[in-house]
Amino acid sequence: MLTPPRTVVRRDGGLYALERALQRRGFRHVAGADEAGRGACAGPLVAAAAVLPEGRRGEIEGLADSKLLTPASRERIYDEVVARALAYAVVVIPAEEVDARGLHVCNLAAMRRALASLATRPEYVLTDGFGVDGLDVPGLAVWKGDRVAACVAAASVLAKVTRDRIMIELDERYPGYGFGEHKGYITPEHTAALRELGPCREHRFSYVNVATVSGRDGRPPRSRRPAGRGPDEALFGGPDEPMERSGPPGGTVGVALGEQPRPPAPVGEDVVMEGGER
Repeated sequence: MLTPPRTVVRRDGGLYALERALQRRGFRHVAGADEAGRGACAGPLVAAAAVLPEGRRGEIEGLADSKLLTPASRERIYDEVVARALAYAVVVIPAEEVDARGLHVCNLAAMRRALASLATRPEYVLTDGFGVDGLDVPGLAVWKGDRVAACVAAASVLAKVTRDRIMIELDERYPGYGFGEHKGYITPEHTAALRELGPCREHRFSYVNVATVSGRDGRPPRSRRPAGRGPDEALFGGPDEPMERSGPPGGTVGVALGEQPRPPAPVGEDVVMEGGER
C-alpha cells in the first residue's frame, strides 16, 4: 500500500494556505476555534468557532488576527464573517464560572461547545495554540493560529467583537471601572479603580489582583468568589454595586493558573492584552 505524499504548507503561503492544503486532501469543511478574554481579570471568557466556504467566497479582505485590527476593522470583518461563513458559533462563559471551574478548563470547554454548536459539521479542526480534546474529528493545534489560518482568525474576530460589546454594556452597568476602555484587562486605570471601588461581581475572584483588593490575598488565587445571603446581596450590596472591600488594597497581577502577567496596552491595541506581540 502506497503512503500518500505529505502535504507541505509554505510559510509564505498566506492566511488561507493551511485550509486550502487540508481541503485538497479531502477535508472540505475546516473549522477554526479561538477565544478572547483569557488574560482579563473581569468580564466573561468568550470562545468562537467558524467554518469558511471554499474558494474565493471564503476569502475576506483584511482578515487577520483580531488583536492586530482596529476596532472599526474588527466590526467590518465581523459582519463579513457572519455573512459568509458556512457556520459559526459563539459561547460566553461568565466570570463566576471561570472562578468555579478554572480558566483553562473553561477555555477548553468553551471552544469544545462552540465547535459542537456549528450547524455545518467540521471535518477538521484548527485551534489556536493548544489542542481541544473530546472532538470526534481530527484536529491540529497551531502556534499563533489566528495569524496562520483564516478560519482561526475569523473565530478570533467573532470572539473579540462579541466580548468587546459585552464589556461596553458592563461599563454602563458598573460605571467607574472603565470596562469600555480596557475591556477588563489590567491597566493602571483599572488597578486604580479596583483599589478605590473594590471588585464588582463581574471581576474574577480567582485572579491574584482581584483576590487581593477583596481582602482574600491570604488565600490561594483559585479561591472561590464570596458566597452571599442571596443572589444579589451580602458582600456585593446589590446587583449593580461593587463588592465592599474587607482588606487593604494592593497587588496588580491579573493572572490565574500560573499565567504570566503582561504589560498593559493602550486603548485600541489589544495585542499585548491578549498575549501577542506588538
